[in-house]
Amino acid sequence: MTDRPARAAARQATPFDPGPAPIQPSTWPVWLGVGVAALAARLPWSAQRALGRPLGAVLKVVLGTRRKVAARNLALCFPDMSTAERARLLDQAFTALGVALFEFARAWWGDVAPMRKGLRVEGLEHLKAAQAGGRGVIVISGHFTTLELSARLMCDYAPLAGMYRPHATSAMEWAVKRGRLRYATAMFGRDELRPALKHLKQGGLLWFAPDQDTRRGESVFVPFFGRPAYSLTSTHQLARLSGAAVVTFAHERRPDGGYTLRLSPALEDFPSNDATADTARVMAAIEAMVRAVPAQYLWIHRRFKRQPEGRGQLYK
Repeated sequence: MTDRPARAAARQATPFDPGPAPIQPSTWPVWLGVGVAALAARLPWSAQRALGRPLGAVLKVVLGTRRKVAARNLALCFPDMSTAERARLLDQAFTALGVALFEFARAWWGDVAPMRKGLRVEGLEHLKAAQAGGRGVIVISGHFTTLELSARLMCDYAPLAGMYRPHATSAMEWAVKRGRLRYATAMFGRDELRPALKHLKQGGLLWFAPDQDTRRGESVFVPFFGRPAYSLTSTHQLARLSGAAVVTFAHERRPDGGYTLRLSPALEDFPSNDATADTARVMAAIEAMVRAVPAQYLWIHRRFKRQPEGRGQLYK
């Protein structure tokens, strides 16, 4: 692993740059929102946590469609829970979402020193072992509300690059990419396969979350909470083409207000010759992370919107 000065020098030497900021009039509303978020990122962490909880309750009311999606996901994934238990979990998920908005803002544009207090980092030895011989490593996580902040905190210990879905608006894309490049060694759009592979072949670390239903990229149906979920085979493909190891990365916001980052041993015999089997293994690992901290998963995504032939729509 590298120390902070070495990582900072590596970032300065990296040619990845978002370029000039787009400032045409059509982007001004976005810049206003970014400005408000950047100012919110500078509030004391105690105030952000206090504001995040009621903000989550407001989001639950305002985001009616997303609330229905989240409730449906919980019903699909936890059929044995009582209605009251799922209602509590839904409330907790929106509370986590409210706090997460401040965490995202801090990760991109603020100071994360308060989050480093009480931070627990487990399994760095697994990442070091996976890197043996200069091998690249794919670091897999899921779409949790703690995702962005945890990635930034992990960059204190490992020089992560990221693969992500670019934002539709140019101003937001510029602002978020600029924010991420404060701590990540590089950021690759989901269509930038060649540079991502080059990064891995050179022994780099590449972090991403492959657990959403998307129209882009090769996908297959594999189990997720016992239901078929259309899932990207990208972990299998990247590992096969680059020779990289695959390590899973769990993260959580603890009840005491601290954070835990946890790396697991590299997946054995990965990749295999079966993209579907490998993707099922990845989704099973992410499901285990979700079961550990279900309130912190991003349930507002239509995870099961595509279903195998002959099955009805699960969302109305």
